[in-house]
Amino acid sequence: MSTVNQANEPSRRTAGEESAITSVRASGSAAVPVRIASSKQSANSANAGLSGSSRPPKPEGWIAPYLRAHALRFAAIIALGALTVLAAGMLTFTSGFLISKSALRPENILMVYVPIVGVRTFGIARSVLRYVERLSAHDAVLRVLSKMRVRLYGRLEPQALQLRSRYRTGDLLGLMSDDVEKLQDVYVRSIFPGVTALLAYAVVVLALGWFDWAFALLTALYLLVLVAVVPFVSLRITRRNQIGLKRAQSALYARLTDAVLGLGDWTISGRGREFAAAYEQGEREAGVYERRLSAWTRRRALITQMSVGLLVLIVAVWAAGQLADRSIPATLLAAFVLVVVPLSDAFTPMADAVNRIPSYTESLNRLNALDQAEETEESSIPAVPAEAAARMARDAHIRIRGMDFRYLGSGERAVRDLDLDIPQGKRIAIIGRSGSGKSTLLKLIQGVYAASSGSLTFNGLSAHLLGGQMPKIVSVLNQSPHLFDTTIQNNIRLGREDASDEEVREAARRARLGELIDSLPQGSATPMREAGARFSGGERQRVALARVLLQATPVLLLDEPTVGLDPRTESALLRTLLAETEGKTLIWATHHLVAAEQMDEILFMDEGRIVLRGTHAELMASSERYRNLYRLDRPWDRAFAASMPAASESRTNAAADQKGRQPVHS
Repeated sequence: MSTVNQANEPSRRTAGEESAITSVRASGSAAVPVRIASSKQSANSANAGLSGSSRPPKPEGWIAPYLRAHALRFAAIIALGALTVLAAGMLTFTSGFLISKSALRPENILMVYVPIVGVRTFGIARSVLRYVERLSAHDAVLRVLSKMRVRLYGRLEPQALQLRSRYRTGDLLGLMSDDVEKLQDVYVRSIFPGVTALLAYAVVVLALGWFDWAFALLTALYLLVLVAVVPFVSLRITRRNQIGLKRAQSALYARLTDAVLGLGDWTISGRGREFAAAYEQGEREAGVYERRLSAWTRRRALITQMSVGLLVLIVAVWAAGQLADRSIPATLLAAFVLVVVPLSDAFTPMADAVNRIPSYTESLNRLNALDQAEETEESSIPAVPAEAAARMARDAHIRIRGMDFRYLGSGERAVRDLDLDIPQGKRIAIIGRSGSGKSTLLKLIQGVYAASSGSLTFNGLSAHLLGGQMPKIVSVLNQSPHLFDTTIQNNIRLGREDASDEEVREAARRARLGELIDSLPQGSATPMREAGARFSGGERQRVALARVLLQATPVLLLDEPTVGLDPRTESALLRTLLAETEGKTLIWATHHLVAAEQMDEILFMDEGRIVLRGTHAELMASSERYRNLYRLDRPWDRAFAASMPAASESRTNAAADQKGRQPVHS
């Protein structure tokens, strides 16, 4: 799993935070993490069955809680498994008795009628019990898996903003499919057959004790080889190979997933053969572990079958001795010998059940690390007073004072010595080359990371402590918004799930989607396909813009939303965006100086710090570096600026008045 990137927590709280926390304590409410996402509520609902309460504690671990929650169901499955083994044993025992009895040529068919009925009964019971046991086991395990998947999503959803920095796509898909799927084997291939084998072991020893306690103890010691010695010796031999195979398979899964998602890049760069060679090398490494495990599995099977064969001989010698002592009738000799084989079949799965422990451990470690990451994050998040949250949802004043930030494990500061004051309604553009700290600053504003030093606050409350309230305050439009394989209407409604159809239509109209939707046969019910593949880049961005407008937050973060669009489409999208977000705080990270004239302030970042700042007119007059950058974008930026001269001049003058300077005319 990828290393989790987390910033060091600040050692102090602002005065606003202290007053908010004090007010919470004074009201008598607990300072608990606030998580309002519907998916989180669904996860809690799924977990509620574990404890029976409406607001359950988080389950400890990924195995024990579900064992407790489904204890009766699992006990019934194990009982069915044990009855299946006993039915199989009684089938061969009765068959041996029937063969021996028939060989004595009984005078009347009624003398063997009962064994005949017994053979039929145990034969039918064995098949029916096996079917019911398998059906019940898979039904129960699939129910558990559904709850595990909901719980896993409930763990991932609050970390949505950090997922890209914490995990690779292949790691996430591995968690959601391979690791969770692996846990079904814990029940089906380890717990159920393991407990069934132990029950069969106890029944066999007690049954033999009815005839001969000395031989029963000897058999108990011998069967212990199949039940305990062989499995644990096998575990010691294969542990390293099991772990190596699991890690190699996880790496292959992650590599293949990432490669499929980036298949176009591999092809365009002409590195397809390089990827194929690297993947084949990974397969060969995994194949080494598989061959080692297969070789040992064959040797273990040989040892097990030889042990069973030897046990048959031991039982035959004992039964012959009992017959010689007239302790048992002659008709039971074959019965005792034949019953060994089906009963031994209950013990042979023990080695495979124990052998799988290392792979289970690897999967559990990955899932537990996910739990720990979320619990660490939530443990420091106090509740936000309702009044403060409602005020921030209308008017958010962002202040940044002396803020530094470095990623965990990095000696370099990604952001340094930042001081900003962004009142509600201010529009700023942040420009700079890749790696200058623009996107990191946006993540800090979103509360994804906590400042290493200094502060970043919304109305006096640190951004990273706002938790689930952040979606009510900040919305984001980036260069690749995720669109789901559902209708246009549903994709827009993600901005606010309780929005009415009329509100969704109004958001689409404001995003200038009305004409497009009207031209479609199914209108807003048109499926967008995976990632919005049915529509062009500009149309996808307008759907994402409609979602943001429906979200109606006071702060809008733009992270290169027009990258990849042609100049005409970019210009049209920007006109719509700027017109429909009047009054909102706009923080725009970009490589371009597109619509720079429309911004109240422009910040130029380099190596994590602000090296230039001012309005477009001021920087054009005072900075040669800025003028050179502007000339690179000039061919269509001038046309864009000329299309809205009044707006450009009014916003520039307003910014100048706010700073106490003379109005500057572009």
